[in-house]
Amino acid sequence: MAAYLRLHPTDNVVVAVADLSPGDIVDDVKIIRRIPRGHKAAVRPIAKGAPALKFGQIIGFAMQDIAPGDWVHEHNIAFQSVDRDYEFEVDARDPAPLAGATFRGFRRANGRVGTRNYLGILTSVNCSATVARIIAREVEKSGLLDDFPNVDGVIPLVHGHGCGMDSKGEGYEVLKRTQWGYAANPNMGAVLMVGLGCETFQIARWKQAYNIAESDTFRSLTIQDTGGTQKAVEAGLAAVRDMLPAVNAAHRETAPASELMLALQCGGSDGYSGITANPALGAAVDLLVAHGGTAILSETPEIYGAEHLLTRRAAPDVGRKLIERIRWWEDYTDRNAGSMNNNPSPGNKAGGLTTILEKSLGAAAKGGTTRLKAVYEYAEPVTAKGFVFMDTPGYDPVSATGQVAGGANILCFTTGRGSAYGCKPTPSIKLATNTPVYERMTDDMDINCGDVLDGVSIQEKGKEIFQHILKIASGERSKSEKLGYGDAEFVPWQIGATM
Repeated sequence: MAAYLRLHPTDNVVVAVADLSPGDIVDDVKIIRRIPRGHKAAVRPIAKGAPALKFGQIIGFAMQDIAPGDWVHEHNIAFQSVDRDYEFEVDARDPAPLAGATFRGFRRANGRVGTRNYLGILTSVNCSATVARIIAREVEKSGLLDDFPNVDGVIPLVHGHGCGMDSKGEGYEVLKRTQWGYAANPNMGAVLMVGLGCETFQIARWKQAYNIAESDTFRSLTIQDTGGTQKAVEAGLAAVRDMLPAVNAAHRETAPASELMLALQCGGSDGYSGITANPALGAAVDLLVAHGGTAILSETPEIYGAEHLLTRRAAPDVGRKLIERIRWWEDYTDRNAGSMNNNPSPGNKAGGLTTILEKSLGAAAKGGTTRLKAVYEYAEPVTAKGFVFMDTPGYDPVSATGQVAGGANILCFTTGRGSAYGCKPTPSIKLATNTPVYERMTDDMDINCGDVLDGVSIQEKGKEIFQHILKIASGERSKSEKLGYGDAEFVPWQIGATM
């Protein structure tokens, strides 16, 4: 294992692979103070006001003169807005088509293929969350699912709003899209929607908007119309019993990898994320796209400062839509007295990341190298094949909720600090950026990408990830599924005033 990594010939910093001590020689430079692993060392003089360069890109500006061999971090470099050159299509690449990769999934009546077969209990409002949870709990206690072996579970997906909001406008539309996206996700075999009755988010209005009818795979009820909590629970249990035979009738069958829609997430990132797990996941994305599948990059605040690399892979209309979303976020943070550099988190910084510019350059690597085909707003149905982008916050549960609502039936999540995250109805595969976190949290991590630092190539690791995606899509349970994660991670993006 090398002691450090230089990521681009023009860089004036290198990344410590292991802890560096004063006197160590790095790139012909003597280290002058301790530098933790994953952090950066200056290998050239960086004058006050000059840019620090990593990946050949600006990650911040020196607040003071920085000597070669010194530690480069938030004490001596700072975020500063940078003008980006938004070129279009100059790096757009369509991969040579591949065929032959398959998985075993549940083909739905509309032709889409699920990787799981859940019965979901959705709620229109926080006030109906308890009833939804009781229904799911009673199903589990009764042993009812023992007679339905093809059903992966009955899951309550509850949230904290649905009332105290405007009945029209952006916030309402986002919740409406999100609820429909979960109901229509191919990993859902059936859905029960539970409401209170008097809330802003009316079930009848939502059903009318999407032409949803009561059927053997969809039922709805409200607590008020049913006669109270206990009667609503009994009615909900009866609806679940009625729908389970239809859900159980689905069987796994062989489907091409082109039916996979992969959500891309990173959380608890560190200084290795952009070097190991993220580019390795990007290599897996390239394989999936070559097989005709779809991959969704998201977390708009976490591509800020790297979006110009994505516009170069997009047609002008697609690239401009991405820039439009960046401008929306700049305005959104200004309105709320925030900063795009509020991200990275304290944990990210402890792991070696200093500014959002640095974090974004690593995060964007999850998207591989192929053409950017489309840009979607939060929870919009994803219809394009190939590599696409969805506008979401950087907060992982909210971001992933939008992707699943868009149709994602599988998810990969890279982490350097050790995020504890899972997702239902879409299984989440955790990729550790470094070997210590993989070994320390082996019950949570599915794949160790830390061996990239030991010489495993990005392409080899990408193939390993792609094969693991196919296994999990075929029914093998991910680590987060085995631990029971996913019921609490349904978090729709709440935009606008709570009234």
